[in-house]
Amino acid sequence: MPNDFCDPVTLFITWTTYGSWLPGDARGWTRWKQGEQQPQPVLEDWCKGRMKENAVLLDSSQRDSVEEVIRQHAEHRGWQLHAVSARSNHVHIVVTVVPSIGNPNFRMSDGVKRIRDQFKANATRVLRRGQNPVVNEKVWTRGGDIQFIVTDDDLEKVMIYVSEAQDRMDRGK
Repeated sequence: MPNDFCDPVTLFITWTTYGSWLPGDARGWTRWKQGEQQPQPVLEDWCKGRMKENAVLLDSSQRDSVEEVIRQHAEHRGWQLHAVSARSNHVHIVVTVVPSIGNPNFRMSDGVKRIRDQFKANATRVLRRGQNPVVNEKVWTRGGDIQFIVTDDDLEKVMIYVSEAQDRMDRGK
């Protein structure tokens, strides 16, 4: 009988809130299928001018709600959540999953995107229903970054980054 599951895969997933990290951003940015890009102030200004809503920034309560729903979703799916950090303008998740491949046309890249999108959908739901609901039509930027974590050393480094380094960076502001 064929196995409908792949080997476990560990993912480092990141996505940003709407309008908080635009193409051309001074911090650098990622162009689809072309990787990291240098700042381009003219492009960033053009993108700001095209925004239909204000940028979304999450407050402390909203960040807590996002982290909790991510924990719940991972537990519901039987995934091992290593780390989660919802920041004011982005979310990081480190999770090990066992993707289903019951479909003969399964592609790993599509499967991991679905995993990311499930987390985003659940986070959107709690943000819309919370005490301080997000009313923007768009809560998140389209897509997000997904990196495969292959070694235990890489897993340890990314967990430290998500769990500790983000807080250290915030204290410097």
